[in-house]
Parts: sequence; structure tokens; C-alpha cells
Amino acid sequence: MDPHHLRLLRELGERGSVAAVARAMHITPSAVSQQLNTLQRSARVPLTERRGRRLALTGAGRALAAAAVDVMTALDRAARAVGDHLDAPGDPVSVAAFHSAGLSWFAPLITRLAEIGGPPVRCADEDVAHADFPALVGDYDLLVAHRLAYSPPWPADRLTVIPLIEEPLYVAMSADHPLAARDRLAAADVAGWPWISVHEGFPLAEVLTAIAAAAGRPLEIRHRINEFTVAASVVAAGEVLALLPGRTTSPDPRLALRPLAGIPAARHIDVLARPETLHRAAVRTVLDTLTSIAT
Repeated sequence: MDPHHLRLLRELGERGSVAAVARAMHITPSAVSQQLNTLQRSARVPLTERRGRRLALTGAGRALAAAAVDVMTALDRAARAVGDHLDAPGDPVSVAAFHSAGLSWFAPLITRLAEIGGPPVRCADEDVAHADFPALVGDYDLLVAHRLAYSPPWPADRLTVIPLIEEPLYVAMSADHPLAARDRLAAADVAGWPWISVHEGFPLAEVLTAIAAAAGRPLEIRHRINEFTVAASVVAAGEVLALLPGRTTSPDPRLALRPLAGIPAARHIDVLARPETLHRAAVRTVLDTLTSIAT
């Protein structure tokens, strides 16, 4: 089997369509289809199937795509076995993160790497739903992602997960809010107040669902704001509540943050990467620096 064909199969599984693979690989959709057909002729069972208008992997195709990760990692390791000492430590490294992580860590990362003579870093923000983070590892060397403690784990069969921190989530209110006088809050305490929520599918929305279930009543979702700094400014100006992270929220005297009793309210912040990416010396330097800053 041609490793290039295996990579196309893997990309199809991760990106979801022939058109998306073609865009990522800078080739035409027909070229993608032709090369997948060539790969199919070397297999004894179907690797792809039509689902509506889209081409998707069969069970055998998914198994082969997972094996392709090991193949490409091994090929990458073999290609670098002799030339590791020539692996340029100053190659640019692309890093993406969700908003609050980028706000907290991008500037220190850039500054620290400049101080130690590390590789140049290219930063980008990505505000996506939990399920959409894994697909982004094909576009960046390192991806800082977050998930709730009880959310499904990242697909470790096709990417590498490096834990950074576990961050508590607090109920945020204005400093003069009636609830600010309490040291700790229960679901019943906060269920009667209007809330800011993130959009559906994004991390944190499930915690609000858990609060409503524990309180036995639906929450009034008055606003939907994903960006925490915007949510914090709205909270500081009125009666609404929001969930804000305990370590990446900038201190603000207008805000009070209180822990929530009886409901798991925390998120895992991890770095996601394709396994072969971590063989690059420059990527490892950036990862080590980011880990040091975060922890």
C-alpha cells in the first residue's frame, strides 16, 4: 500500500469529505477519488461507502486509517533517524487555542520563546464546539483544547493528548450581587437568576444543564456569549450569572467568583497534536515552554 494513499484515507476519516481532503492536500477532488480507488484495489473489503452525497469510511476503512497513523509515525521517525541533528530547531511552529487559553498564554509564550532563543511561533484562535477540536490537529502543530471532566475523551487512537491543567469553573456575578456575600453556592441558590450561556455544543453548556437538573427547574438563559471577557463585562454590569474559569479569567474587582457545591464543575485543558508532529525539535521546544507557563 502506498503511504500517500493511506494518508488520504486517514484525512477522509478526519475531515469528513473528499472536498475537504482536496482542499487540505491542495489537489483536486477527482485526484483524491482516483487515489482512493487505487488503494481500494489493494484491499479485500470495501474501505469507503456512500452515505447520502458524502463518501465515508467503512469499519475496515476506519481500522486501516487508524493503522495509517502508526505507519506515518514510523516513516517519519525513520526519515529523521539519521538527520535528527539537522532538524532545524528554529522552524516556525503553529499553535492554536480557544479564546481564554490564548488570552492567558499566547503573549507569555511568545515572550518566553524570544528570551530563550526558541523557534518563532504562529498563533491562532479557534472557537469551536467540543466535537470539532480533533479535526483541527491537521491544520496546526499544537492545538490547545478544553473539555469538561465528564465529556467524552479525545480520540487518542489518532492523536496525542498532553494534559496541561484541570481548571475549576466558578459562578461569576457582579461584586455587589446578593449572592456575592456567600462563600459557596448550591444549585438552588443560582437557579432563580438569569444566566449567560455559551452556544449549544460548546464546553460549559453541560454544566448549566446539570445545575438545572439539580435545582429541579430550567434556567433562564438570557444571553449566549462564548467569549469569556465579553461575558465577564456583561456579568459585572448587571444581575446575570455566568460560569467563568478559575485560572484563566483575568482578575476584575467588579466580579465575584464563587465555587459551586455538589456539581462537578471543572474542565480539562489539553494540548492535541498528531503523533508524528512531536518528532520535530522545534515543536517539542514550544510544547515544553507552553507546559511550563500553564503549570
